[in-house]
Amino acid sequence: MRKWLFAVLILVCCLAVAAQQAMNNDSIIKMVKAGLSDDLIVTTINASPGTYDTSADGIITLKAAGVSDKIVAAIIAKATAPAAPPVAPQPPPPPPAPAASPRPAGIDDVGVYFQDRSGAWQNLEPEIVNFKTGGVLKSIATEGIVKGDVNGHIPGKRAKNLLTFPVTLAVYVPEGVDIAEYQLLRFRVNSNNREFRSVTGGVFHQSGGATRDDLQFQSKKIAPRVYEIVLEQSLGKGEYGLLPPGSYTSSNMASGGKVYSISVPE
Repeated sequence: MRKWLFAVLILVCCLAVAAQQAMNNDSIIKMVKAGLSDDLIVTTINASPGTYDTSADGIITLKAAGVSDKIVAAIIAKATAPAAPPVAPQPPPPPPAPAASPRPAGIDDVGVYFQDRSGAWQNLEPEIVNFKTGGVLKSIATEGIVKGDVNGHIPGKRAKNLLTFPVTLAVYVPEGVDIAEYQLLRFRVNSNNREFRSVTGGVFHQSGGATRDDLQFQSKKIAPRVYEIVLEQSLGKGEYGLLPPGSYTSSNMASGGKVYSISVPE
């Protein structure tokens, strides 16, 4: 029993040594002289890397040291075994799929968009609008200017964006801005420009009046900070615009801003 335990201990030590360095003829001779059985030595040869001298002189030296034919055969089989093919490197994991945008496709920045006939969202380019406070711009001067009103003037009789009813718009508002701060306007067309009168401050639900060109509108939130507005045929053909908040910033003097304009000819 003790001899068996001693042999196992020797084998464990040999395996530990083998894990640190490759086996060779000298290692085998040491194991034989330590009294390990042929089966244990063959198991060690098969389980450990090794570099053996299997030449005629090498085998004669092994036999002279008392190494059995069984062990010599295991050494020759190990030395002549084909090298294991290299392990192919594992390809890197694919990058995570980009998170789907919570906004509809095509709406990727703050602004106003219109839906074309295919249902895709297209960017609505703004136009420059010039503002003047009451008493300065006289082309809409047939009615009295109410304090707090402002006149807007847009060059050209028509917007370059020609659409047909129903017109579906999407407004991607800036952070912290409410859709109620936008104004939907009907423009008055003159010989070479479009004009409107509205309240300052950019809140369409302020007190109205016959002298103002603000239109009430309903909006529906379709994504974070994105609102849909539908203009129905009941509005009638004409020139319309959506005025973002902050477009008018001056008082008692001319100033410039932007308006998202459309033309509905029929």
